[in-house]
Parts: sequence; structure tokens; C-alpha cells
Amino acid sequence: MAKRDYYDVLGVPKNATEDDIKKAYRKLAMKHHPDRNQGDNAKASEEKFKEAKEAYEMLSDGQKRAAYDQYGHAGVDPNMGGRPGGPGGEGFGGFAEAFGDIFGDIFGGAAAGGAGRRGGGGGQQVYRGSDLSYAMEITLEEAAFGKDTQIRVPTWEGCETCKGTGAKPGTQPKTCTTCNGSGTVHLRQGFFSIQQTCPHCHGTGKIIPEPCTSCNGAGKIKKQKTLEVKIPAGINEGMRIRSAGNGEPGTNGGPAGDLYIEIRVKQHEIFERDGDDLHCTVPVGLTTVALGGTIEVPTLGNRAEIELPEGTQHGKTFRLRGKGIKGLRSSYPGDLYCHVSVETPVKITEHQRKLLKELDDSFKKSGDRHSPNTKTWTDRVKDLFK
Repeated sequence: MAKRDYYDVLGVPKNATEDDIKKAYRKLAMKHHPDRNQGDNAKASEEKFKEAKEAYEMLSDGQKRAAYDQYGHAGVDPNMGGRPGGPGGEGFGGFAEAFGDIFGDIFGGAAAGGAGRRGGGGGQQVYRGSDLSYAMEITLEEAAFGKDTQIRVPTWEGCETCKGTGAKPGTQPKTCTTCNGSGTVHLRQGFFSIQQTCPHCHGTGKIIPEPCTSCNGAGKIKKQKTLEVKIPAGINEGMRIRSAGNGEPGTNGGPAGDLYIEIRVKQHEIFERDGDDLHCTVPVGLTTVALGGTIEVPTLGNRAEIELPEGTQHGKTFRLRGKGIKGLRSSYPGDLYCHVSVETPVKITEHQRKLLKELDDSFKKSGDRHSPNTKTWTDRVKDLFK
């Protein structure tokens, strides 16, 4: 099959600049890279990837491009005296530069430049320690007003027996022969080069023939430490407090991770929190809601009074402004919503039963004016069965 025009392959005009050619190639290489195309389209994508690579190798080299512009494919065909740029050809520098960028895009920049997460001196790999999570349960009052407390978390300290080397006293760690002490190995397949952590020394660059019996070769021992924690006022369920540098220690001198304290708020006996607002159910006696009057309700850390109008119904909500919680990012505290729950008398005496019966008879003689909701509901039921 005849080869396609290199300019058509990359989708650029014949007067395209070097930057235009490089950008076009990077776009196609990212689109058709074998690692990004699996399944039924894998073979077709691989062919397009190779085609784009070949086109870029020719057009990124000034001499080869001039020959191609003048003679077409014959001017760069190796069987006719030309030599396409490859790993050993003249055009490899430009190709490697462009492909290095693409390689970093595909693999997250982990190893394209050979540095990875190493220190600046090219020695052993330096890794940041893992973050830790600690669940702390607090009361609603503590969440509202804040709290200073202490927690105990795991930590690592240098082993006194081996002085942190990980080796049995009298012996020394040896340089890993697999990675020559670098902590990394390079896997090559064609023009791919992938840097990975050495599987033998796990990135330390050292092998310990005789591990320390106290720390099992780790060079550190797990212990417990006490941390001071300040719970800010207004914190809510699910929020996290970050304690920098109190996570797991890094590897080869890398920085320690962080400790994240996750807040869990205990269920309160009276209040339910909704953002900065609080809700509570207030049981009120039958005679109190009928006659009206003043009732006392709790708030967080204090008390308040509510004036019930005569004939207050079950489910009536009263709002107390500013009696909620002042959130972390709020300028003003929320409100307290008190929901009236009419409490039906239980375990009544015969005398009370007689009084209630007399009261009920009195209500019935007065018609529906004492029970407006009952009348409305009865009318709706009648309409339903018409």
C-alpha cells in the first residue's frame, strides 16, 4: 500500500512551522497511543501511531524535510540511499524531545525526565509519607462551642538497637546490586523507557543481609504520641482537621504525611442539627395548648420561654432567632425551631375520665367551632365518596 503524504498524516500544511508539526504529532500520539486504545481498535490505533511517528521523524528534521519536499517519499526512503531518523539517526533528538513531553502526559510525568520523586542529587528515591486518618467523636455542645483536647496516635521513632540503619549491630546495609543504589530500575520496550521502584530494595537503594531483631530491618519502631487538638467552634459532622506532619514518616528523608482528624458528632437527646439551625420537639399538655400560656424550652447551654397562644395545634413550630449554632464560616448563629407535640393524657383516673367526658359532651353541643380541622377533614372525606 502506498504511503500517505506526511503532511496529510499530521494534518498540517506544507508551510507548517516546527512548532505546528510538533503540536500536531503530540495530539495524534496522545490519541492513538497503544496504552490508551485496547480491544477491537488496538491494532488500527497502533498503525496510526506508527504512521504519525514516522511522519514526525521526517518532518522534524530539516534535511529530511527538504529532501521529502523535493522528491517525496523517494527522497527519504532508506532503500534509495536515505536513512530515516530513528534511535540512532540524526532526527532522534527532535523526536525524543517531543515524545518525552507526550510520555510525561500519558504516565503523569512519573519518569519521563528520569527524576521521578528523587532528590535533586540523583540518589535514592525520596517519598512523602502516607496520610493518616483519625475518627474523633464529640458531643453537639462541643461542636457548637469548641474544645481543646488530646489524642494519642501512632508514630515512628528511630531504633536504638541499630541506630536507624535497620542492620543487626556489627553489620552494615549493602548497596542493592539490582539498581546500584539508585532505588529505581528502568524497563525498556522499543523506544519506551519506564522508571519503576526497584523490586528488591523497594526504593531504598540498600539491601540488609542481617536485619536488626528489634525493628526487623525497618530502622524505626512504632510507638504512641500525644497530640494537642483544638476543635473549632461551629464544626460540623464530616469535617476534617488537618494536623500537618503527623502522618507516617517519609522514605529516605522524605517529608512526613499529614494526620486528618475526621469529626463525628454524637446523636443528641434533644436537638437535631441542620446546618447552623437546631430543631427540637417540645411535648405540651392538652390543657396547656387549649388554654395557652408560657412554656420553658431548652437551648444549647441555656433556657428560653415561648408564649403559646390559646388553641395551639399539634405540629405548630416556633422559631427562636439566634439560638442555633454559629458555623465556622457564618457571621451569625442559626435559629432554634421548636415543634409542638401535643401529649395525650394517659393512665387517667375515674374522676378525670368523668371530667373529660363532660368536656367532650360540651364540645359536641357547641357544634364544629371547637374543631375546625376536624370539620374540614370530614368535608373532604364526604367529597371523596360522592
